[in-house]
Amino acid sequence: MRQQSILVALKDSKTARSVVQYFAGLPFQADRLDITLLHVFRQQPTSGEETMGEDFLRKDALRARNVLEDARKILVEGGIDPENIHILLDKNPYPTATDGIIDHFSRNVYDMVVIGRRKKSKSEEFVLGDVSIKLVRALEGAAVLVVKTI
Repeated sequence: MRQQSILVALKDSKTARSVVQYFAGLPFQADRLDITLLHVFRQQPTSGEETMGEDFLRKDALRARNVLEDARKILVEGGIDPENIHILLDKNPYPTATDGIIDHFSRNVYDMVVIGRRKKSKSEEFVLGDVSIKLVRALEGAAVLVVKTI
């Protein structure tokens, strides 16, 4: 049997840990998984990131790397072979996180994409959009697992 290739897109947030813990608890055949943990950077920081200041933005790559390393540890504790977990920290900025995920999906062969989604108000969804909906529409032929968090 061939390995199942899974792209897990994470960002520096509370949802990342919840997403990985949920995913690690799913009843997969761990020896058949090939997992890529991905973080993409946006061209423009969010208003919240800008408010945190220049020092915060400079340390963004280090925080992202730590999120991915923590995710790897959770998956290994969940029984996934560390040799089958790859970390991809793409410093090439994209207009949106969605664009980055779609780009990586199109350049590789993945059977599934896993993302987190926190609860948003209707007005937030209207203004900010919904990454999960965009990915479900754009990634034809792949499963998209959306893990809702609080």
